Amino acid sequence: QVQLVESGGGLVQPGGSLSLSCAASGIKFGIGAIGWFREVSGKEREGVSCISATGEDTSYADSVKGRFTISRDDAMNTVYLQMNGLKPADPAVYYCAADDVYVGSKFCEASLFAYWGQGTQVTVPS
Repeated sequence: QVQLVESGGGLVQPGGSLSLSCAASGIKFGIGAIGWFREVSGKEREGVSCISATGEDTSYADSVKGRFTISRDDAMNTVYLQMNGLKPADPAVYYCAADDVYVGSKFCEASLFAYWGQGTQVTVPS
């Protein structure tokens, strides 16, 4: 059974930083792509950043380019999202997702990922 557990969310002032982690069990990193998504109530789940199965390719939403960095530690089976320069537009529930079929990173779309964590809340007061 695949389990993804996110942590690291919280409240941070505009301009601040947070580092999200997602620990996986039941799936081995390197088999498929991994992604971070975010969802605001009433809106579609948005792809924030994805990393390919090989770890060589990454993609970012335009709104976070230059501020967020995705990385992973295969030995720990953990993926990270370093978020710097947080803005009032960034608050959401952040989810990590993994798949064992889709291997790319170019299409960071929720429909491509089979396994999801429970989400972690990020709050940035305006």
